[in-house]
Amino acid sequence: MKRFLQKMPRLLLMAAILGAFLCQGAFAADGIAPAPEGFMAFVVVIPLIVIIALLIMKVDMLVAGLVGGVMAMVLGGIGLKTANSLFLTAIPNMLSMTVPIVNSAVATAVFKSGGYTSALTLVRRGIKDQTWIMAAFIVILQSAATYMSGIGGGSAMVIAPLAFAALGAIPELIAGMSIATAVCFTTSPASVESGVVGSFTGIDAAAYSSQMRIFTVVFVIIAVAIAIFGAIRRKALFAGEESEDVKDLSNAELWKNTIPAIFLLFAVIVGPMINKAVGGIPVLGPLAYTVITIGLITLCTKFSLNQSCAALVDGSSYILTRLFGVGIFLGFINVISETGAFTSIVNVAQMAPTFLLVPAMILAGFLIGFPAGAYVGSVLALILPIAVALGFSPMAVGLVTIGVGFGSQISYVNITMQALASGFQKSITDIVKGNLKWVGLATVILLVIGFFVK
Repeated sequence: MKRFLQKMPRLLLMAAILGAFLCQGAFAADGIAPAPEGFMAFVVVIPLIVIIALLIMKVDMLVAGLVGGVMAMVLGGIGLKTANSLFLTAIPNMLSMTVPIVNSAVATAVFKSGGYTSALTLVRRGIKDQTWIMAAFIVILQSAATYMSGIGGGSAMVIAPLAFAALGAIPELIAGMSIATAVCFTTSPASVESGVVGSFTGIDAAAYSSQMRIFTVVFVIIAVAIAIFGAIRRKALFAGEESEDVKDLSNAELWKNTIPAIFLLFAVIVGPMINKAVGGIPVLGPLAYTVITIGLITLCTKFSLNQSCAALVDGSSYILTRLFGVGIFLGFINVISETGAFTSIVNVAQMAPTFLLVPAMILAGFLIGFPAGAYVGSVLALILPIAVALGFSPMAVGLVTIGVGFGSQISYVNITMQALASGFQKSITDIVKGNLKWVGLATVILLVIGFFVK
C-alpha cells in the first residue's frame, strides 16, 4: 500500500498526459462547461481535492496543478483551445505584478549594501537580548506597510529580509506577519480588495476601512502576540554575532548606512499617502523610490553605482522565477475555475441556515482562498455578489473578505507567500506548513466573530 501511494503521483501524471491527448480530440469544439448542477456540482470539485491531496503529499505544485487541470478538462468538457488560452493568460498576469518585483529588487540591493545589517546592529545594541521586542516590531512594521500601501507582497519583500537577518526563520514570526498582512490588505483604504468590496456594496473604500478598523487592530494584536510567543518559546537569539563589516563601526556610521533602508521603508509605508495628497502624482512611486534608493546606497554605503545597479537586477531573479512557476500553476487553477468548481463551493455555503450564513460564507471564502489565493480580488468578485444578495452588511462582507485573505496565506500561489519564502529563504511548502496552525486559529476566531455580525 505504501509503495502504491508513493507511485500514485506518477500514475496520476501519466493519466493526466493521456487525458490531455484525449481532450484534444474529444473536446475540439471548446465549449465552456455550464454551471454544475446535481451530482456534477460535487464532481467538478474533485480536481481541487486531488490537487490539495497531492500538495500535502509534497508533490511539486506544477505536477499537482497539471493533474487537477486535466481532470477538470475531462470532467468539465473544456477544450484544449480554452485551456491553452487560460494557461497563456495566467503567466503574464503573474509576471505583471511589477510593484512586488521592484520592491524585491530594491530591498535586495539595500540588503546587499549592508543597510539592513546596520539597522539591525543599531536595534541589537539598543534592546540587548530582548528579541521578543524585535519580533513585535517586525509584525507591526509589516502591518503598517501593508495597510498604507494596500500591497501585502510588496511590503513583505522589503521587510522579510530584515526579519530573517534579525531572528532567522521563526515559524510563529512568519505566521504573525502573514496574519497581519491578510487583515491589513483586505481592509486597507488603498487596496484593490477594498475597491472590490466598495463596488459590490456601494460603500466608499475609506468608509469601509473605517468600519473594519476594529477588526484590523484586533488581528494585528493577535499577530504580534503570536510572533512574541514564538520568539520567547524558541528562546530566539539574534542570528549570529555582529557582522565583521559593521562591528567596528560607530553608531553614527551605522545610522548613515541605514539611511537607504529607512528611506525605502518610508517610501513603502508613507509614499501612497503622499502621492494621494499631491493629486495622485507618484512623487514617491516605484520609479522615484527606486532611483532615490539606489542613489542613497551609492552615497551612504561602500557600494559604487555599478554595484548598486547590479544588486538591483540580481534582486529580481528569485521572485521572477517563482512568479513564473506560480503563473503556470494558476493556469491550471483557472481551468478548474472554468468548470464552476468554486461556484459549487460557494453555493453550498449559501444553503446554510440564516444564523450560519456569515460564518459559512467566511469558511467558503477561506476554502477558495487556499487554492486560488494569487488574486484575492478575483476570488472576491466570485463570492461577494452572493454575500450582498443575502443582505450582508458591509461589516459582514468585510469579514468574508478577511476570510479569503486568511485562506490566501496558506496558498501556494499567493504573492505574499512567495515574498516570505524569498525573504526567509524557505521553501513555499515550509511556509504553508508553518502558517497552517496559526492562520487556522485566526480563521476560527473570525468564524466566531461572524456569528455576531449580520
